[in-house]
Amino acid sequence: MHRLRWFSIGVLFVVAILVAGGLVWLFQARRFSASEPPPAAETWLARLARNAALPRDARVRKNPVPVTPDLMRDARAHWADHCATCHANDGSGNTQMGRHSYPPAPDMRLPETQKLTDGELFYIIQNGIRLSAMPAWDGGSDRDRLDSWKLVHFSRHLPHLTLAEKQEMEKLNPKGPEERQEEEQQEKFLKGEDIHEAPAQHHHR
Repeated sequence: MHRLRWFSIGVLFVVAILVAGGLVWLFQARRFSASEPPPAAETWLARLARNAALPRDARVRKNPVPVTPDLMRDARAHWADHCATCHANDGSGNTQMGRHSYPPAPDMRLPETQKLTDGELFYIIQNGIRLSAMPAWDGGSDRDRLDSWKLVHFSRHLPHLTLAEKQEMEKLNPKGPEERQEEEQQEKFLKGEDIHEAPAQHHHR
């Protein structure tokens, strides 16, 4: 038993050295540029580190929140407002921010994400992932934990998202100044107002 313990420690030490050496080599070869997609070796090392860091009790946790239409509506709204900037409404990661993060935001509809357990997804949402663009969303409140469990349900639904749901979410996405101005012009046009009319000038005597 004593020998097995020391053997295990030795194996872990060797793995740690290999991982550290691989990361050093990758940083030296690629510097700190985030303009290129991660090579396969870096992706493999990152997933290995992520899986090793996930606590066992997190893996086996079950989602305590039952799925209801109201819950999924709340989850869609939360995703559209908080997550879609990087992950897109459909979970593809095909956004300006998602594509240019390092590593890029994953396509959450694919097996690499969908095969994670509910507990693993919850842990990642709550705690984030170091050396990536994934932040930690655990504010320490019951509401934060409830929202994260809702997002776990929504993550499972991403491969089956409907066109109507996507359109609903687009109305809830954060808007920049140009998008807000365009919406205001569209609203004025629908009301019959002249959107090209110059603003009235006030002359002061």
